[in-house]
Amino acid sequence: MGVLWLTLAAFAIGTESYVIAGLLPIISADMQISVPAGGQLVTIYALTYALVSPILAVALINLDRRNLLILALCGFVAGNLLAVVAGSFPVLLLSRVLMALGAGLYMPMAISLAVSIASPERRGRAAALVTSGIAVATVLGVPLGTLIGDKYGWRATFASVAVLGAFALVSLSFGLPRGLPRSTATLGQRLAVARHGAVLHALATTALWATACLTVYTYLSIPLRGLGFSASDVSLALLVFGSAAAIGNMAGGALSDRIGHVATAGLGLLGLTLALVLQSVALKFAAPEPARYLMLLLLFCSGIGAWAFFPAQIANIVRLEPEVSMIALSLNASAMYLGFAMGGAAGGIVLAVLDPSDLGWVGGCSAAAALALLLLRGWQEQPKLQKIAG
Repeated sequence: MGVLWLTLAAFAIGTESYVIAGLLPIISADMQISVPAGGQLVTIYALTYALVSPILAVALINLDRRNLLILALCGFVAGNLLAVVAGSFPVLLLSRVLMALGAGLYMPMAISLAVSIASPERRGRAAALVTSGIAVATVLGVPLGTLIGDKYGWRATFASVAVLGAFALVSLSFGLPRGLPRSTATLGQRLAVARHGAVLHALATTALWATACLTVYTYLSIPLRGLGFSASDVSLALLVFGSAAAIGNMAGGALSDRIGHVATAGLGLLGLTLALVLQSVALKFAAPEPARYLMLLLLFCSGIGAWAFFPAQIANIVRLEPEVSMIALSLNASAMYLGFAMGGAAGGIVLAVLDPSDLGWVGGCSAAAALALLLLRGWQEQPKLQKIAG
């Protein structure tokens, strides 16, 4: 039952992380800033998560995990409440920093707990179970949050996420047992994880994948509005992507246990690359009416590819002793959110100097680079990870 509460909290965090894509035009108009400037709400969140997550993992890993999970969610809820009352863009940026602090502490710890109690042949599915909270958030939370923001204002969306996070907080307080195992890893063992060559290559792959995803996803509403999508149509498009993400997440977890982590990750990256590049092709060369349907189809394909990669990548990285798995996962989360920050910035540059129809091929190039790195390096050094904790 404890994993269910972990997943519920991941759902709240996933909703808040990705709902910005649907709210960006509304927030930008209300704050009287440009859309690329508003996109830096994604960048500041991602950079904070990337920088803070591994630091917190090293500093706090020996403390009681139950209390840390609760503390993390308190910070996340507080950040959403600050966003509700933010009277200026700098305060809204500050609220995103606070949200990222909570999320950056929570997610690696939650995934680590789920994976550490799973048998080696089920680690892909264990990771997928917790991360399914984020995937389901893209199915339900993000489209619903976008609709709420369009109807009642973007502040209502943050208020709704705060309520959801508070419910998850209460559920964790009563649903998680006390006395969860603490790490016995030394500081040297933890730092060795970050210095290992195979880990560094895996982190680079994660960062490139994340850059590809957020270059397009952050500003997705812009090309969709250009095709004549209404606010409800954009929510539908986000629902299509989210449904595919949920399917891809669970399929990726199962496939990584069956056909191998590298094969699954490679297939996911290949599908993502093709889907993103074809989005630009459709926007540039297809007539508006067929382009609308092509975009929905390609969003579905990109969602499956992107999220089939994710649990396979986690299963690759978590070939460690349980004592240091949280460190490895926090580094992977840090790399992911660093990629998110680069994607948010890259998408803003594309909108400033090119055209919204160019977002897809720029993101596709990043996904192709991630695939090339995965194929070049393979996972030949991965068995050596077992020695890190020794």
